[in-house]
Amino acid sequence: MAGKGSRQVGKGKTRQPIDILRDIERRSRANAAPLPQQQDIAEEWVGIGFRVMDFRLLAPLGEVTEILTMPKLSRVPGVKPWVLGIANVRGTLLPVMDLAGFLHGRRTPLTKRSRVLVLNQHGVVAGLLVDDVLGLRHFEKESRLNRMPSPDMVVLPYLECAYQDEEQYWGVFSMNRLAQSPLFMQVAV
Repeated sequence: MAGKGSRQVGKGKTRQPIDILRDIERRSRANAAPLPQQQDIAEEWVGIGFRVMDFRLLAPLGEVTEILTMPKLSRVPGVKPWVLGIANVRGTLLPVMDLAGFLHGRRTPLTKRSRVLVLNQHGVVAGLLVDDVLGLRHFEKESRLNRMPSPDMVVLPYLECAYQDEEQYWGVFSMNRLAQSPLFMQVAV
């Protein structure tokens, strides 16, 4: 009879536990699937997708500080029609502008999908009413296009570049350029 911790194998042969473990390891390695090959991870650009009329646009993540549902507004007299009013957001006064109204002179219809993108660029704090926020969008940096095919000429001064996914083009809308625009800063009639 073999001692404790040994295993009887065949005619009087005894295997030690370490031998059994080595045999299990050898068989496991022989039958193991190979490790996956290391792949290069493509760098991504991430932005917030939003819609103004029929245009799908992106805002760089760092240029939007908050996304709100339409807050209650107080009207401001003597301003252009695209200035919707002033909202009190957690004790801070926020002017809210209609982005489609500013760009195209068309008022954005308020729906349950309408949102306000809050920007804070170079001391300009404002909310921009958009038709819809389409969530975070991820693009490989190599898919960047220096310009958007057939862009809307009114939006063009505010576009940095574009990205494409499948058949859809997304213009990167610079909140920074908008905040520095003399047209955007002239709100009085």
